[in-house]
Amino acid sequence: MKISKLEIKRFRGIRKCELNFDGDAVLIGDNNVGKSTVLEAINLVLGPDRLRSNPVINEHDFYVGEYQECESGKPNEIKIQVTLTDLNDEQRTRFMNEVEWWDRSAKTFVSSIESMDSDFVEAALRVTFLGQYDAVEDDFSGRTYFTRSLMDEDTPRSFTKMDKRFCGFLYLRSLRTARRALSLEHGSLLDIILRLKEMRPQMWENTITQARKWDVAEDPELGISGILESIEKAMRKYVPHEWGIKPQLKVSDLTRQHLRQIITPFINSGLSGHIAPFYRQGRGTLNLLVLAMLSQIAEVKKNVIFAMEEAETAIPPYAQKRIIHEVRNFASQSLFTSHSPYVLEEFNINEMTILSRESDGLMNQGSVNLPDSIKSKRYRREFRTRFCEGLLSSRILIAEGATEASAMPAVALRLAELNPETYSSLESLGLCTIDAGGESNIVDVVKMYKKLGKTIFAVCDRQDVDKENEINTHVEKLFMHQENGFEDLIIKGTTTNAMKRYSETIDLPNEMKVKYSNLDEEFEKAFRNYLKSSKGIGVAADFLSQCVEDEIPEWIKSTCKDLKHLCSLEYERHNKDNEKIVDE
Repeated sequence: MKISKLEIKRFRGIRKCELNFDGDAVLIGDNNVGKSTVLEAINLVLGPDRLRSNPVINEHDFYVGEYQECESGKPNEIKIQVTLTDLNDEQRTRFMNEVEWWDRSAKTFVSSIESMDSDFVEAALRVTFLGQYDAVEDDFSGRTYFTRSLMDEDTPRSFTKMDKRFCGFLYLRSLRTARRALSLEHGSLLDIILRLKEMRPQMWENTITQARKWDVAEDPELGISGILESIEKAMRKYVPHEWGIKPQLKVSDLTRQHLRQIITPFINSGLSGHIAPFYRQGRGTLNLLVLAMLSQIAEVKKNVIFAMEEAETAIPPYAQKRIIHEVRNFASQSLFTSHSPYVLEEFNINEMTILSRESDGLMNQGSVNLPDSIKSKRYRREFRTRFCEGLLSSRILIAEGATEASAMPAVALRLAELNPETYSSLESLGLCTIDAGGESNIVDVVKMYKKLGKTIFAVCDRQDVDKENEINTHVEKLFMHQENGFEDLIIKGTTTNAMKRYSETIDLPNEMKVKYSNLDEEFEKAFRNYLKSSKGIGVAADFLSQCVEDEIPEWIKSTCKDLKHLCSLEYERHNKDNEKIVDE
C-alpha cells in the first residue's frame, strides 16, 4: 500500500494543499513551512493510535486558530483526505466495498468501465479525517471515514482502528537522543515492534499487582508503622470505624501510562559486566540499536508505509545513510523530512518534494528540474557542496563563480561584526550563497531555483546588455559591478595598507617572488596577480575578512546594505499578509 495523494484543508499552518506522491519521498522546505504538519496530517488519518488523544484535536490544530462557525453558519472544519493505492490482496478483500479506481498517470479517479481497462488504472482506497468544534458540548471531535460513504450515504462509515492496522502506517518522530525511540511509549520503535507482533505485554498487570502488594513501612523496626497506627486511632474519633482504616505507604499508584514512561531497557556497558540504561550508552551503540529495531520491523511486516522526521538529528552521516537504507528496504513506501545533505542524496531527483507555503496558507509542491547546462552526473557529484543548501533555503544569492560565492558571505559577516546597525550576515538574512559555476550558467541556475518558489538575488561581473536583461527578468535584484573580475573590484576598492597587512600573514609563491623581484615597487601588481592565481580557493574571502569597514570596496558595502534592506522588506510584507489574513 502507498499514499498517492494527500489533501489538507485548514490544518495548523496549512489552509489548503494537494500533494502527489509516486513512491518514496523526502519533504524539503524551509523551517516552519509545514513538513511535520504534513506527516501529522497523515497520522491523523492512518495512525491507529493517533485518536487515543482526548480530544484528538484542539484549538491550535485549526488554521490560524479559527474553529468557530464561519459566515455560512457551518463550523470551520479540518479535512484531511488520503488516497491509498497499490493495495495487496488482503487489503483489497477487506476494503472491497470501498474500492475506487485511480488513474496514476492523470492522478485522478475514473468511473467508466472502459477507463478501468487502462494499464494506468488501479484499485484505490480513499479515507478522510474530519475534525470540528462542537459548540453545544464545548469540545472538539475528530474521526476518520471511508470517503465514499461521505459522498453516497446518509450515515458515513468509520475507518476504524482495526482498518488502520491493515494499512500499516508507522510514524516515527525525530530520533533526537533516541530515548523515545527505544522506550515503551506509544509510537516508539519498541512499541511498534510489540504491536506488529500482536503482543499484549502482561508485564503491565504483573508489575502493577506486585507494586501494590509492597508495603514499604511494614517492618516495625523502621518506626513508621507505629506512626501510621496512631494516625488511624486519631481518625476513629471523627469517622466511622470502617472508614480510613489501615493507612499504608505503597510504592506508587502506577498506571500503564506511567510504566510506559519509566520502564527502561538496560544494556551491558562493557567487559566489567555492569549494566546501565540504554540512553547512557555511546552514540554508536544507540545508532546500532535503532538499526537493529528497524530490521525487526522489516522482518515482521513487509507492506508498511513508514514516515520519519529528521533521521539525521544527533546522528553521524554514516548512520543517517544506514537508517535510510533500512527503512527504504522494508517499507512499501517511505516518507521523510530532512535538512541533511547525507539523507537527501540518498533520494533521486524525482523523489524530492519541495514544499513552499504562501502567506495565505496555500501550500505548493515543487520538484527539481535540472537545466540542460547541469548534467545529472555533475548534480550528484556536487550535491552537498553546491545544490543542497539552495534546496533547503527560501532565499538564495546566486554568485557567478567560486570566488564570489566564498567572499560574499565572509565579507557580510565581517561588516556585521564591525557595524551591526548597518549590515547583517547573509546567514541571519536567511540567504544561502550558491556558486553558479561561471557566468554562462547564471540564468539556468536562477531558473532552476526560481521554479521552486525561492527568492533569488544574483551577483556577477560586468555582463553584456542582453545577458544582464535576461538575468534581471528572473531575479529579485541583480548586483552587477563594472569590473572585469571580482579581484579587480577588490584591488581598486581597497587600500594599500590592507593589502600589505594581509601579505604579512601569507607566504607568496616562489615564482611570484622571482617575477616581482622588486616587491615594494610592484606590490599592487604582485598582489593582484596573487589574488587571480588563487581564484576560487577562498583567498579573496580571507583578505576581506581581515579588512576594516573603510578598506572594503564601496560596491560590496552597498550590496550588503541593499540585501539587508530587501530581505527586511520581504519579511515585513510577509508579516503584513499574515496580519491581514488573521483580520479577515
